[in-house]
Parts: sequence; structure tokens; C-alpha cells
Amino acid sequence: MRITRLAFVLALAASGLYAAEEFSTSAGTVKITPIKHASLMIEAGGKVIQVDPWSQGTEARYKAMPKADLVLITDFHGDHMDSHAIAWVKKPGTRIIAPAVVTSSLKAGTVIRNGETQTWEGWTIEAVPMYNFTPGRGPAPGKFYHDKGRGNGYVLTYGGKRFYISGDTEATPEMKALQNIDVAFVCMNLPYTMTPEEAAAGVRAFAPKIVYPYHYRESNLKAFEDGLKGSGVEVRLRNWYE
Repeated sequence: MRITRLAFVLALAASGLYAAEEFSTSAGTVKITPIKHASLMIEAGGKVIQVDPWSQGTEARYKAMPKADLVLITDFHGDHMDSHAIAWVKKPGTRIIAPAVVTSSLKAGTVIRNGETQTWEGWTIEAVPMYNFTPGRGPAPGKFYHDKGRGNGYVLTYGGKRFYISGDTEATPEMKALQNIDVAFVCMNLPYTMTPEEAAAGVRAFAPKIVYPYHYRESNLKAFEDGLKGSGVEVRLRNWYE
């Protein structure tokens, strides 16, 4: 029996997957849908943004979704820059915005570097650093999984609301210095990023109104929650893994 797109979406929502979070802004509603791991879909003003689409076990899910007007990529690792998933979400005219290491690999897209700002369809896109700095968080002595200046986290502003997507990072000084963040998506998992306790300390420093842990794999989310007790930050846990 053929499953309609609506039935598929409803089944995913019932399971806690593909359930959109909605945020009111002065320009209208922003809907953000967790997809998997570091992948999420953003909808606002009739436009669709796919962030770090990833093909691992997600083909049917992506094919049930609207095509992307913009693909936003944080880094070149395979769980962030995935040519198969990008092909699934693209349509004629889809724009890609990404770090230089990504655009040079894909042979497509517009480069945005740490500290730069671009505008797109009512959105302001700020690229912020994401990197490792703790010794031992790398593939070999003296090397890191994420070098400073290579990849981007993003602060996305729409209708006065500011959304932070951390990318693969530790709790850097740049993260801790963020201001006026309404909603944050913050990573955690060793050895690639940071511990839940470190993530909580970083979040405490910039104090978003709402935070979603993502890119967490088997991390202890209770430790993250506990680290933010009494901070005034609302922690929202969602299912990023099947």
C-alpha cells in the first residue's frame, strides 16, 4: 500500500520524529523541525532552509519534506556536508551557503567566513567560530577534529528572533560572548565536541531563552539539564535519533 506524504509525516510526528517547534516573530512564525543528529529544517515566510542535511537513514524523511530554498552547512565532515542528502533536498535555484572548505569540495555555493554576515529572504545569517581547543580532542597529538576558522556556527535572525546553531564546537569564548539569543541548538559528544557539563557551562554564559541539545549521540542529557538548573534557561529535549 502506498503511504501518502501526509500519512508519513503524521506517523513521524507521533513517534516524536519530524515534529516541528514553532516560534512567533514580528515577521511571522518560524518552524524548526529536528531531523537527525545535526540536521534540522527551518520554515518561515514560505521558504525552507535545510541545515546540514545527512543521508544516514533519512532518505524517506527528506523525500517527504518540501524542497529547500537554502542549504546551510557548517563543516565538511560527512555528517554535515553530505552530497547525497544535499541532492535529495535541492531543487532548481536552491542556494547553498557554507564555509570555503565546503564550497570548494562541492564546487558550488556561496562562501561565508567566521565573523561575516549575509542576508537572505528576510534572514540575517551571521557566521560564528566553531572549533576545538582542548588537547586530546583530535585524531592525533597536536591536531584537532575542528580547527579554528574552518567551520561555522550560525546565528540566524528573523523577525527580531535570534536562533543559534552551534555546529561542532566546544564552549569557546565566542560562544560564551553571544548576546540576545532566543533559541539555541548546542552540540555535545566526545571526543569531537564537548561534554554535557561543558556545554551547560557555555549555555549558562550566553543565557539563551531556550536551548535544545543536538548532535549528542550517547551523551548524558540529564547532566546537561542538571548543569542548567536555576539558570533560567529552558531546556527542551527532543528525539534526534531513531
